Amino acid sequence: MAHVQITMLAGRTMEQKRRAVKRITEAMREELNVKAEKLTVAFVEVPRESYARNGVLLSDRADLK
Repeated sequence: MAHVQITMLAGRTMEQKRRAVKRITEAMREELNVKAEKLTVAFVEVPRESYARNGVLLSDRADLK
């Protein structure tokens, strides 16, 4: 059994997540011999005001607005 957890900024569409899960599952199966039925994938979506880089909240960065 294997579990993949992806932490990312909120805002991806359901279709993007569907495609990502499919490709992640394929990669885990091909590269690590993990059976698809034994794999779980979780997206942890973080709002910009709860994510920081270089000491600055992303919601406060003018270059990311």
